Amino acid sequence: MSTPSTPSTSSSPPGSPRTTANSDHHLELNKDVENVIEELERMSVQLTCLAYDMVAMRTNPELVVSIQKLQEAYQRCKDTILGGKL
Repeated sequence: MSTPSTPSTSSSPPGSPRTTANSDHHLELNKDVENVIEELERMSVQLTCLAYDMVAMRTNPELVVSIQKLQEAYQRCKDTILGGKL
């Protein structure tokens, strides 16, 4: 079996500026793809957490009230510690 070669690498000798530019372009594309994948993974985790929270709140309405009480208590503590500077 023979492997097809791309014209840009077969027509340029190794180490030529064209090969180096092509290689740099591929590295840049790989980094871009990795960044996009990481961002999609981050968004997927956020969506999963959001969906879980929605299901938990719908199945237990008391959870919403508990969260509100915790947020109010947190705000009171924060105000006490910071002396109402905010």
